[in-house]
Amino acid sequence: MYLPLPSVPVPASQGGMSYGAMLLPAAGASAQALLPLLLQLHFSGWVAPPGDGWAVVIGEPGDGVVADGRRGVIEAAAFVAERMPGVVLAVRVRRDRQLALVAWRSGEELGRYSSDPSQEPDADKDVLSEPVGTEHAETFAALCGHEEAAGRLTELLGEELDPDSVFESERLAGVARLLGLPGWLVAAGALPDDIPTGPRARELTRLRAGAPGAAGRVRDAPLRALRRHQQPPPVIADPPRGGGMEFELWML
Repeated sequence: MYLPLPSVPVPASQGGMSYGAMLLPAAGASAQALLPLLLQLHFSGWVAPPGDGWAVVIGEPGDGVVADGRRGVIEAAAFVAERMPGVVLAVRVRRDRQLALVAWRSGEELGRYSSDPSQEPDADKDVLSEPVGTEHAETFAALCGHEEAAGRLTELLGEELDPDSVFESERLAGVARLLGLPGWLVAAGALPDDIPTGPRARELTRLRAGAPGAAGRVRDAPLRALRRHQQPPPVIADPPRGGGMEFELWML
């Protein structure tokens, strides 16, 4: 049940786009409350102007460490969720081969999904490539105010995609339409250039080490060098594994 994907450049040399973002309902996400938290984290990325009912914070690098404590965008979203009321979502696409979706409300994690845990950088060879967390589709739909989409979302999250012909951004495009999320998320990997179908780069607030402008640039260089050699934790801490039965049969 794939939905049309906006035109997004997908670098073949990188195996596809990587990008990640946290989303908060615009009605409850004031800049006065959010920006100090991002500064506390020394967060690197962009803050988009509220639109389509959501405030969006995009991490850089999308699938890497974007904040203190070896936090990727998902862990940074968890930090924010513990300190702001209401709903917080995190989405991340890794090389267009893995989609992750995590949701919190008032600091409590309510659902965590990965389309393919085997795509984590340090995943064991026996980690299965099947989606994990599809049972949270109803929760995701309810948190976004689209309970009627739960069935279709369950189907979409549960599909095992052919990596040779379908990108995970296509799955995310469908998720965004079902949940009322900004459709331009699938093009966020275009930053620092303008986002196709989304806000122009100059409309976003650029944060380096949590601060805009010259202050951020001064702090950014040493942090960037450090984070380049780090990886955030896997989305699924203990993913399903295979190979046990085959090993037992071989031993027989």
